[in-house]
Amino acid sequence: MLRIENFWEMSEYATETYVAPTPTDEEIKTVEQRLGYTLPSRYIDFMRGQNGGIPIRSTYPTSEATSWAEDHIAITAFFPLSSTHQYGIAGEMGTHFWESEWGYPAIGVAICDCPSAGHDLVYLDYRACGPTGEPSVVHIDVECEQETKLADNFEQFINGLRLEEEWDV
Repeated sequence: MLRIENFWEMSEYATETYVAPTPTDEEIKTVEQRLGYTLPSRYIDFMRGQNGGIPIRSTYPTSEATSWAEDHIAITAFFPLSSTHQYGIAGEMGTHFWESEWGYPAIGVAICDCPSAGHDLVYLDYRACGPTGEPSVVHIDVECEQETKLADNFEQFINGLRLEEEWDV
């Protein structure tokens, strides 16, 4: 079960920059066709609750050091499930943009931005499951050429997100 109560930051910036209208079945089909991947049902359900935005719990633990920290990554926002929103996963600055302009590997779908302004992202990784399977979630730092597996699936990723303050203890 997805843990989504009190999940989103409510701010004008978050709403204006990252939130898109609730995705319709038609929009989901368009996005999947453009990207070439079937999106996980848990991800779709999550985006139907709020389609993109800035999470309150914005860090995820790692078992190895990353360019961000010794034991975790940070995310700035979830990109919306959209083909028309500028930052939508299939939009102008979505997954294909990150692959063609920044050199990210074509392994799946870019779902989260990170504080590095494009140098690292969180992806749904379809390499092990194929384009219609259940993807894992990975953090990719394109500058350091580092990849870190975060979770076996999207639900595990959402449920594992932590508050930034937890790392300052």
